[in-house]
Amino acid sequence: MNGIIHPCTHPEDKPAPKNEDEMMVAIFECIDRLFGIVRPRKLLYMAIDGVAPRAKMNQQRSRRFRAAKETTEKRLEVARIREELLSRGCKLPPEKEKGDHFDSNCITPGTPFMDRLSKCLHYFVHDRLNNNPAWKGIKVILSDANVPGEGEHKIMDYIRKQRAQPDHDPNTQHVLCGADADLIMLGLATHEPNFTIIREEFLPNKPRPCDICNGFGHEMDKCVGLGATAPTSANFKPDVPIGAEVKFIFVRLSVLREYLKQTLEMPNLPFEYSFERALDDWVFMCFFVGNDFLPHLPSLEIREGAVDRLVELYKKCVYKTKGYLTDSGDVNLDRVQLIMTDLGNAEDQIFKSRQRREEQFKARDKARKRQERNQDHGSLNQSAFGASAVGPNSQQKSVGNYKEEAAALRNRKRTSDMANLDDEDEEENNDEVRLWEDGFKDRYYESKFDVAPGNQQFRYAVALQYVRGLCWVLKYYYQGCASWNWYFPYHYAPFASDFVNIQGLSTMFEKGTKPFNPLEQLMGVFPAASSSHVPEPWAKLMSDPESPIIDFYPEDFKIDLNGRMALLPFVDEKRLFKALVPYYDQLTGEEVKRNKRGDNYLYISNQSPHYKKVKKVSEKDDESVCKAISFDGMRGTLGSTELNTAISGILKSPISGLSDINDNITVTTTFKDPEYDDDYIFEAKRLENAVDPPQVLPNEQSGNKHRPVIGFNSHLTRAYVPDSGHRMLNAGIRNQQGGGGGGGYGQGGGYGQGGGGNQGQGYQNNSRNYNYNYNNNYNQHQGGGYQNNYNNRQQQYGHNQRFNQDNSNQQQRNFNNYNGPRNNNYQQQGGSRQQNQNYRRF
Repeated sequence: MNGIIHPCTHPEDKPAPKNEDEMMVAIFECIDRLFGIVRPRKLLYMAIDGVAPRAKMNQQRSRRFRAAKETTEKRLEVARIREELLSRGCKLPPEKEKGDHFDSNCITPGTPFMDRLSKCLHYFVHDRLNNNPAWKGIKVILSDANVPGEGEHKIMDYIRKQRAQPDHDPNTQHVLCGADADLIMLGLATHEPNFTIIREEFLPNKPRPCDICNGFGHEMDKCVGLGATAPTSANFKPDVPIGAEVKFIFVRLSVLREYLKQTLEMPNLPFEYSFERALDDWVFMCFFVGNDFLPHLPSLEIREGAVDRLVELYKKCVYKTKGYLTDSGDVNLDRVQLIMTDLGNAEDQIFKSRQRREEQFKARDKARKRQERNQDHGSLNQSAFGASAVGPNSQQKSVGNYKEEAAALRNRKRTSDMANLDDEDEEENNDEVRLWEDGFKDRYYESKFDVAPGNQQFRYAVALQYVRGLCWVLKYYYQGCASWNWYFPYHYAPFASDFVNIQGLSTMFEKGTKPFNPLEQLMGVFPAASSSHVPEPWAKLMSDPESPIIDFYPEDFKIDLNGRMALLPFVDEKRLFKALVPYYDQLTGEEVKRNKRGDNYLYISNQSPHYKKVKKVSEKDDESVCKAISFDGMRGTLGSTELNTAISGILKSPISGLSDINDNITVTTTFKDPEYDDDYIFEAKRLENAVDPPQVLPNEQSGNKHRPVIGFNSHLTRAYVPDSGHRMLNAGIRNQQGGGGGGGYGQGGGYGQGGGGNQGQGYQNNSRNYNYNYNNNYNQHQGGGYQNNYNNRQQQYGHNQRFNQDNSNQQQRNFNNYNGPRNNNYQQQGGSRQQNQNYRRF
């Protein structure tokens, strides 16, 4: 849900909602759209991030401090630019009231905003179950911010525990919404064959409104006010239409599994190969490259092929040790040691190669800037912003080059003093660590950890904590949270070569730990700038110079430029709780309620066949009495709640402008997942009778090569050659090689056989991602039909016209572009394109 809440409350590509009511409506509309795309048949699970484990809270703390600092800096910059523009007589929209500013940090468990969001979603679910026919037969679970755990991990806990039940359907279809990369790893870790992630389509260069005038096509430092056109806005034409509806894409993990089967294949192993075990090891190795709980190793960068390097080392390790790295969330450190040793041996070369590439890039960049510096500034006056010749060609050129001209203008503005270019580069590139030079370890630990050179014991301690972190993350993904209070106590990772003698390290964690309460968590992750969201008595502890925990809330702090991470002191939870003790009795009743851990809520309407079972539980007076249930592929425990609205009762709308719900037909209960013993192990395996969806990648028998879509836009059309281009090609080939049966590169000057395009030199046309070779791929039959075996498909095109020399040119062109006569027949059979009843395309 947080992936929906954030863009709906503070969008980056359009003006923000005016108030909280508009935010709530935007969230409702987004859920409706996703519901319409996915069309769930059994369950909708809406999980909001609750209090996270300490390992995650450190990252949240860093993000919120950085966001508060950037917001303050941006506000000052906006005020400065507004003052400058007003002094020049520019027209500007009214300045926003201070109270109108939306602090995105309020999207954190325990705040009044999240409490209101929970109430609004409670109303929304009732409204849809009461009034929308598409919702009538499904169950809805709402896990709000008072339920501990990250949203995606609450959903994973549900799937994991339902999957362990004996009557679980192994072919259940799962669709998880979110843009975080860890969702892919979580989905793979379930070993479910039908797991799909739906996320917003990533589009680079999305237009964003100016923070000064709300216009598009320029940054705020280029703003010239209302009614005027900024230089960079003159020919502005966004790649994505302004205000365009967000598109969603499906990431089908079954296809990724097919790729990984090919990548992780290890023939001639001295033991039986298991792809599912190798898949778990691949997920584990990806943690080295970066995750939400640990910094990535200095020698591993995704863009440098770090995952491929780890896979190569992994295969050698498996052959050598005759076993896998992981087993259902447990790590074999003996085998991990081998990979770390091999990676450590290559670290020196990795750093030198990285530096060489960076120097080459900087040299090219410096040459480009120097060329711009030496360019004649008069060329700017000849651009689209100045005078230009009148005529069709000049207009086409102006429109076609607007991006380059705008980019050139931006570069000239940003580098106004190009004479100091070389000096500035030297200052920026002052890297005191210099990983590519001898002695980099001593410099790294001295710079990043403030530790004296040669302190081997400290390096070993950091490496051991990192290994424990890897074990904690793997358990988190496969078994649930192993410890709520463990965290990696450093900002930076060790080197791979520092992983020495890790074999005997204990991978056990303290049992019985509990998460923070919501308000306590706010004190652990919020900066003083967001103190308005915490209880007033507690807020003083964040700003009072005499506060015993004032050091937790620095106003000025360093930011790591590589990881964009705020380098903050770690919160000592014992000191924090001790400082809060005198203020607990000053909390209001509403604040006390917000500070309690909550329950999941199950909603079901009287249109469901299971309505009567749930209704009986909802009517119980004693909320402590729970009832175990099992229906429709779901097991758990239900209990009554004060949130339940009586049947035929009225539920008041919490949002102005939205009507109350009259004559209610929906019941609400609490819901708890099935319980398991603390030492229970959820096996990471593929369930029996699980059926894979139709294969997408071609197999060896098909003899075809898969051609993945490359680039950001999957809808880009192939290059198109107009008729004039074909005529030019035809004439050129005729002049060089002769006609041969009608001339050109086809019969009668067409696109078929003969001429310069004889059978040995068939004309190839890449159209619509297909590679057609008309002389090799197609067999012509008397009936005028064509048969083509491509990716296990049979395509038959029956033409209602004879294919002869007179019409071959036009007919073949229609065939290439799928624009043939309307009564042409198209048949699609079997193979990788076969659609089953559960597959839908949007």
